[in-house]
Amino acid sequence: MTRLSSPPTFLRASAVALLSCLWLSLAGQAKDTPPNVILIFVDDMGWMDLTCQGSDFYKTPSIDRLAKEGMRFTDGYAACAVCSPTRAAVQTGRYPHRLGVTDWIRSLFQRGNMGTPQKNPTEYVGGKNRKLLCPPNPFWMDSSEITIAEALSAKGYLSGYIGKWHLGDAAWYPEKQGYRANFGGCDYGQPPSYFDPYNNPKHRHPTIRAGIHKLPGRKKGEYLTHREADEAVGLIRKWKDRPFFLQVAHYAVHTPIQSIKEVADKYEGKEGKTQKNKSYAAMVESVDDSTRDILAVLKELKIDDRTMIIFTSDNGGLDRNNNPTDNAPLRSGKGYSYEGGIRVPFLVRWPGKVPAGKVSDAPVSSIDLFPTILDAAGVDLPKNRAIDGLSLQDHLLSGAKKPLSRKDLHWHFPHYRHAPGPYSIIRRDNWKLIKFWEGIYELYDLEKDLGETKNLAEAMPDKVRELDAALLARLKADGAKLPKPNPEYKGK
Repeated sequence: MTRLSSPPTFLRASAVALLSCLWLSLAGQAKDTPPNVILIFVDDMGWMDLTCQGSDFYKTPSIDRLAKEGMRFTDGYAACAVCSPTRAAVQTGRYPHRLGVTDWIRSLFQRGNMGTPQKNPTEYVGGKNRKLLCPPNPFWMDSSEITIAEALSAKGYLSGYIGKWHLGDAAWYPEKQGYRANFGGCDYGQPPSYFDPYNNPKHRHPTIRAGIHKLPGRKKGEYLTHREADEAVGLIRKWKDRPFFLQVAHYAVHTPIQSIKEVADKYEGKEGKTQKNKSYAAMVESVDDSTRDILAVLKELKIDDRTMIIFTSDNGGLDRNNNPTDNAPLRSGKGYSYEGGIRVPFLVRWPGKVPAGKVSDAPVSSIDLFPTILDAAGVDLPKNRAIDGLSLQDHLLSGAKKPLSRKDLHWHFPHYRHAPGPYSIIRRDNWKLIKFWEGIYELYDLEKDLGETKNLAEAMPDKVRELDAALLARLKADGAKLPKPNPEYKGK
């Protein structure tokens, strides 16, 4: 039998050198690989709807992990007190008033027989009983806007969208806006049902009878939030070897308030200091279940340490005397100009990058997500348009030590919804001015009066004038459509 001799020493040394170079090359590639980004974007989740935010009723251990292992922002804001404007701001990094999407977008089934018009409306709207004429809201976010998915494509990212979109009809769905995969994103503002097959077979409109776009029924009774989680896990498994961006935009916790009975029953007979709706608590728990599943698959696939997770909401909680939630100590809720309508949970976890357990009181907003995600991915901001948001990356990586270079935040809702009518807001430092366009001003010091109980406008006219001038200058500079006097108004 012939014995093979050992390779010469120089060959062994060469092989070792080659392997070393290969290892260093692979290590360098791994180091330079852009991070995955997962944006968990909940519908109507209020500032107090998480245990880590102070709830003593809702149970959210997995979401709380994001805060414990990352950074929690105490002053996180949605770009609007209602959904579609905030969703547009998230996708573009631009203020809703710059985009022209300043109210929630009406779905096909809510327009009678109108269908999809050739262009968005431009005529101001109003009636003889209203003091102001208001700009119309569009039926879609314009396709000329650059979405997160479109911007990340330059870096080779795979992008997926799961859940609620609410930014226009079929021609403007996520798959037409840069997303390679879409499970559930359509013109719906809320699901027909939270239980498979997620439709209402007796509804007059075919889109409601058909159910959620690209989420066909597969297991009768399966809960929608869990289905969304399953689709998210599937995409993570499929794309684990490529950088990916995934927006998990849960339809929960929006109405209809429908929950799994066995989960809701766990909250029977229990109450928090202010919160007590057991069905809503079960819906919140389903979002926590989804977050648990996402964290688990990242760990299993060993990509946890190169994945940034951002968790936030599109507006404040729907607070109608605990139906379904309570935002106390914040005032009011969804749709309103007060903190309960716009302040939301805002958490960022990025293992090895964002120091764990940090809390920041820097005011941040939905508009900051676009530039932050692009910055983390190493993608330049678009040069041909204004981006209103700021990248939070340096602030995050420094453990909140590096301040944000921003003076003000702005909101603009030029529509009649609640008395006293259309409003705009500016926050500067701890001062918050609400300008109601019918001529009313409210001024609050949020540091001393988080619940907005003491209107300082009459006592501090100079501060009102300062903030009002800054607010108007910004809105006009951005081309915002402003309410205007109604010549047909028949005043009382």
